[in-house]
Amino acid sequence: MRPAPFRALMDAVMRGARHRHAPWWLAALSFAESSFFPVPPDAMLVPMAVAEPRRAWRHALVATLASVAGGIAGWLIGHYAMEAVAPLVQRAGYWPAYLEARQWFERWGVWVVLLAGFSPIPYKAFTLSAGAAAMPLLPFVLASLAGRGARFYLVAGLAAWAGPRAEPWVRRNVERIGWASVALAIVAWLVWRGAAT
Repeated sequence: MRPAPFRALMDAVMRGARHRHAPWWLAALSFAESSFFPVPPDAMLVPMAVAEPRRAWRHALVATLASVAGGIAGWLIGHYAMEAVAPLVQRAGYWPAYLEARQWFERWGVWVVLLAGFSPIPYKAFTLSAGAAAMPLLPFVLASLAGRGARFYLVAGLAAWAGPRAEPWVRRNVERIGWASVALAIVAWLVWRGAAT
C-alpha cells in the first residue's frame, strides 16, 4: 500500500478543526502569521468552515480580528524595532518581500493594505513595512480590517458553501491535490525569487 501523507494530514486537520479549542488555535495562528509565522490561517479556517458550515462566519471574524491584532504587532515592530529585526527578516527569506512592500507603500500608500489580503506578498511584509514607513496606525488598522476581512470571509464562505459535500471528494483526491500544491508552490517560489533578483 502506498503511503498517503496528505490523507493523514487531512485527517489530523479535520480532527483539529472540530476540537473545542480550534477557534483559539485559529486566533493564535492568525495573530502569529501577521507578524512572524509562515503558515497562513487559511490552513485552519478552511477545514473549520467545512467541518462546521454554520459557524463559518464566526471563524472568519476570529481570523480577521486576530490577524489585524497581529498586524498591529507587526506595525509596532516595524516602527520601533525594524533595525533590530532586519537580520531575522533577511534570514527568514522575507527581505525581498519586505522591500517590495515598501515600494508599494511609496507608490500607493494606505490602499496597499487593502490589497495585502489577496497579494502573493506575505501580509507580515506589509505590517512591518507600514510601521517602518510610519504609516498612521488608524488608517492601517481600518484598511487591514477591510482587506483581511474580505479575504477570510470569502475563504470561509466558499468553504462553508462546499461544506461536508466536498469532504468525500477532497478525501478521494487529497494526494493529487497535495502534490500538485507542492509543485505549484515550488514553481511560484522559483518565479518569485527570479523576479526579486
